[in-house]
Amino acid sequence: MLSPKRYLGQFLTSALFAPVMALSFVCPAAIAQSDKSAKPAESQPIVTPAEKPSLTNEELQLDPEMALKVLMEGNRRFAAGKTIHPRQDIARIRETAKGQKPFAIIIGCSDSRVPNEIIFDQGLGDLFIVRTAGQVSTYSSWGSIEFAEEILGAKLIFVLGHTRCGAVQAAVQLPEVPGHIVTLINDIKPAVQRVKGKPGDQVQNAIQENVRMQVEKLKNLEPVLAKRVREGKLKIVGGVYDIENGVITMVE
Repeated sequence: MLSPKRYLGQFLTSALFAPVMALSFVCPAAIAQSDKSAKPAESQPIVTPAEKPSLTNEELQLDPEMALKVLMEGNRRFAAGKTIHPRQDIARIRETAKGQKPFAIIIGCSDSRVPNEIIFDQGLGDLFIVRTAGQVSTYSSWGSIEFAEEILGAKLIFVLGHTRCGAVQAAVQLPEVPGHIVTLINDIKPAVQRVKGKPGDQVQNAIQENVRMQVEKLKNLEPVLAKRVREGKLKIVGGVYDIENGVITMVE
């Protein structure tokens, strides 16, 4: 008989993985073969096996420092226009249909200009993503994060803000907002207050402070995440993505 934890894992894995199957990416090689006007083969960039990540997701789950390195290397490829689009073929679809082992959890903003798998140059089943405006986390988000850490095994959490964030800008500049948007703004306002009066752009300062405060909140979130952090089994970091150049800068 399956233990409650294993049963929960199998059930939720099946339920949560379904949306991932909807993602699809176009293979540049396929375009080149089908387009007669494409450049000669010798002028096309060739990705050698040595350029592809050598560690499996299961191995990266055991080494959050290496998982972070893989993420940042992927972002450097993306920002330099040298993406390799790893693990996005039909073989990977069939492989991940059997189960998922994401090596990182991304707490990101819902902004359409910040698609996480693309800007980190990762593939299907690599990242477990929780997205809300301003990457604000509440109970449902916390449950999703804990599921990915406890059941799926990811031991790296990356809180990802971005420049020109509309949610943060609203928290800085607007006295009132309509409807349920106020719940997002109220969660960001403490970061706005913390940087008030500091030199520099107030919105950008608040964006960075919002990431810092969210990282700290997750590090101290009982009973699951805080315990794993104390045990040294979980790494939680933050960064800001620049929508103008594609570069992610870590927030200390």
